[in-house]
Amino acid sequence: MSEIAIRCEGLGKRYRIGTRERYKALRDSITETIASPLRRLRSSFVKNNVQTTNGHDTIWALKDVSFEIKQGEVIGVIGPNGAGKSTLLKILSRITKPTEGRVEIKGRLGSLLEVGTGFHPELTGRENVYLNGAIMGMRKSEIERKFDEIVAFAEVEKFLDTPVKRYSSGMYVRLAFAVAAHMEPETLLVDEVLAVGDAAFQKKCLGKMEDVAHEGRTVLFVSHNMGAITQLCSQAMLLESGRLTAFCRASEATQLYLRASRSSLSIDSRKFMGTLLPILEFRDITINDSREGDALVIPPSSKIKVKVAGQCKRDVPAFRTTFSVFKDGVRLLTLHDLSKPELLPKGSFEAEVEIPPFFLRPGEYSLAIGGYRDGMNEWIWGTDLAAFTIVEEWDTDYDPINIGIVNLPHKGERKLLSESLL
Repeated sequence: MSEIAIRCEGLGKRYRIGTRERYKALRDSITETIASPLRRLRSSFVKNNVQTTNGHDTIWALKDVSFEIKQGEVIGVIGPNGAGKSTLLKILSRITKPTEGRVEIKGRLGSLLEVGTGFHPELTGRENVYLNGAIMGMRKSEIERKFDEIVAFAEVEKFLDTPVKRYSSGMYVRLAFAVAAHMEPETLLVDEVLAVGDAAFQKKCLGKMEDVAHEGRTVLFVSHNMGAITQLCSQAMLLESGRLTAFCRASEATQLYLRASRSSLSIDSRKFMGTLLPILEFRDITINDSREGDALVIPPSSKIKVKVAGQCKRDVPAFRTTFSVFKDGVRLLTLHDLSKPELLPKGSFEAEVEIPPFFLRPGEYSLAIGGYRDGMNEWIWGTDLAAFTIVEEWDTDYDPINIGIVNLPHKGERKLLSESLL
C-alpha cells in the first residue's frame, strides 16, 4: 500500500470582506449599534458562502475539504474562478494558515504558485537563478549542479549576465519557470504555470511536467486547461464555492466541471448575423462522443456528434444547415446536415452532423453554425458558439507521429523501380 503524501481533514479558510477600523469615536460606536440589526438582516439574505461575523461580512474560500493523496500520484485541481483552488495550494505550501481543519504533508515540498516571485529586477539572470532557487529551498550545490540545465531550458544564454529588468516578459517567464521546474521535492504544487509564455513554451512546460510526473513524485496541479489535466493527471478534484464536490478519474472530473458550466452551450443570439436573423433562431448545441455521451473533452478515437436545435417562424425553402470547426481562428472544415437543400418548415427543428474518429488532432476547437437557402439568397451565421477539446490518447491506433492540423486517413505505398547501383 502506497504511503500517504498529503492528508487534509475538515480544511477551511475564512476571509473577512472589507477593512477593520483601529480606533472608534463615540459616534462610531453609536452608529454601529444602530446599524447592526440591519446588517444582520442583510446577511440572512446573502447567498452562497458569504456570512456575517461580529458585524463584518466574511466568506469561506474553503469549507470542510477532506482528501488523501498517495505518494507518486499526479492529481489535478479544477473548478471555476473563485472556487478555492489557489487558496488550497497556499494552505498546503504554508503561505497562509487554515481557519479550521488540519494538513499533513510528508517529505520536502516545492511550490510553483506565481512564476517570477522573488526575482530582483536589478540583478542579472545568473544572480536571480541563485536567488530564486534559494528562496524556493534549493541548496547552492543543487543549483550549481542544475545551472546549465536551467539556462538551456530557459533559452536565455546570451542574456544571462544582463539585469532581468531589461528582459522581455517572455524571457522573464521562461527563466522563472526553468528555476522552479528543476526543483526535486517529494511533493510539488503547481498553479496555472501552463498559462504563461507563447505556444511553443507552453508545450515545453507541459513536457517538463510530464517528466516530473513520470519520476514518481507527488504532484498537485491546478489548471483551466482540461486537455493538460486529462493528459497529466490520473485523478482530479473538483472544487465549487470552496467545497470539494468530486474526487475521481481526471476524465470524469473534467466532464463534471464542463457540464456544470452548461451555459457555454446555450447559444447567444447576439453572435448571429444575416438576412434570416428575424425568422430563424438557433437555441441549443449538444456535443456527444461515442464513449461517454454528452462531452466537451473527447479522445481522438471517439466520433463526435454535434446537434443544434432551433425555431423557425416561417417556411424556408431549399435550406441547408452548416457546421464549421475552427482552430486558432482558422476554419478547418464545414459540414452540412443534408446532401441536398430541403424545405425547413415553420416550427421547431434539429440538425446533426458527425465527425469521424481520428480526424481532429489534440487541441481546442470552436464551433460556428449557420444556414442558407440554395443560391445564398437568404442566410444566417454565428461564430464561437461552443468549444470542445480533443485530448492526447496513446493506447489506441492513433498515430502521434503524424504532423498537421488534421489526421486524415489515407493509404500509401512505395515501389522499388530499379536496383541500387554499387
